[in-house]
Amino acid sequence: MPAEHFDAIVIGAGQAGVPLSTALANSGRKTALIEREHVGGTCVNEGCTPTKTMVASARVAYLARRAADYGVEIPAPGIDMTVVRKRKRDIVDSFRSGNEGRVKAADGLDLVMGEARFTGHKTIEIRVQDGMTRQLTAEHFFINAGNRPAPPRLENPDNVEILNSTTIMELDTVPNHLIVIGGGYVGVEFGQMFRRFGSAVTIIQHGDQLLNREDADVAGAVASILKEDGIELLFKSEAQSVRRDGDELALTVSTPNGVRELRGDRILAAAGRIPNTDSLNLEATGVATDKRGYVPTNDQLETNVAGIYALGDIRGQAAFTHISYDDFRIIGTNLIEGGNATIDGRLVPYTVYMDPQLGRVGLTENEARNQGRAIRVAQMPMSNVARALEVDETRGLMKVVVDAETEQILGCAILGIEGGEIMTMIQIAMMGKLPYPALREAVFAHPTLAESLNNLFYAFRE
Repeated sequence: MPAEHFDAIVIGAGQAGVPLSTALANSGRKTALIEREHVGGTCVNEGCTPTKTMVASARVAYLARRAADYGVEIPAPGIDMTVVRKRKRDIVDSFRSGNEGRVKAADGLDLVMGEARFTGHKTIEIRVQDGMTRQLTAEHFFINAGNRPAPPRLENPDNVEILNSTTIMELDTVPNHLIVIGGGYVGVEFGQMFRRFGSAVTIIQHGDQLLNREDADVAGAVASILKEDGIELLFKSEAQSVRRDGDELALTVSTPNGVRELRGDRILAAAGRIPNTDSLNLEATGVATDKRGYVPTNDQLETNVAGIYALGDIRGQAAFTHISYDDFRIIGTNLIEGGNATIDGRLVPYTVYMDPQLGRVGLTENEARNQGRAIRVAQMPMSNVARALEVDETRGLMKVVVDAETEQILGCAILGIEGGEIMTMIQIAMMGKLPYPALREAVFAHPTLAESLNNLFYAFRE
């Protein structure tokens, strides 16, 4: 079949690819959107939407067990993972169908379900789901192919099933003992979630703290919360090999105190992700990748090849849905509206959906000191927050870093009830370049979590 020509081709229907392809089509460009599995990308199908749905179920179980703390007597909760799973699936299906509907409703947009690979300069071949192939060319390409869980590096002679962040959400029973390899954001969220469902949980972390991007005091507070929840943490440890022993899995782990054998019935690999560039044959069109396989870009998201752009997780930068969506905004502003948007200076907020949440934005204390900045740091435990005391959710802390000379807020970490929402308030102040005294002296409604900012910033009063 002769090659079909488009004005624009978007590879990957993720949180950048869907709005970008529809915007390009609505601007009069003949556009193709290529997706090999399901519309919506990781966020809708395997990431944000399903995991936070299950986190909500786990929190209900947690509160039910704590009911007596509030003077409420109820029976101990039971967990039906088939119902938890169905609720998760139903919400994912709803979000996915909404994305598909928007794509199919766009005039001039051709949704092609299949796997794409470059065969030449700005030419791709798509193996569509019926086994046939299509050849497509375009002036502009937008790579939004994302990443996937990295396989664990351990000996596995019995070919034991190792769960990842996608397959663990399809379990129909609660594991007796879940062993988590990796103490990053994914490992922390799933570890606490399944502890609340009733599993014994062990987290194996190669470093000396959880969440290695965070300041040590913040990471230490996270570890204290997980230990309080009954989770075992092994630091400076590496999983080496796994074997099956009857109904159990035996995982050999090197620890600072010697080799240890952990026994459980499920193992989750949560130690990183790898880019989906290995099937794209990018060398055929000249697009460069870094040593990890990610696609570097300039500040306007263009690769080393003119007219080919990369968006979202495949860039190897901040792998968050909201950053992918903002990548779409930048491309749309520049190519559709004729603007000059860049990622330079973009704030990267995120929330870890452990409970209580960890909301983060801007510089950590460690990052600010490494940059040689003159800074001031304030920290306050959540036990000093009136609203947290009233609802009996006092675990965690608030931490903020400010510039000692300009009084501008450089960053914060809010580990506490609704930490993501409080972090966002501080982010808005940073975006508006409010000096920290504006928050210290603001009048917030009482009793709210927001008014805790008065006391947090009061630490800087001379």
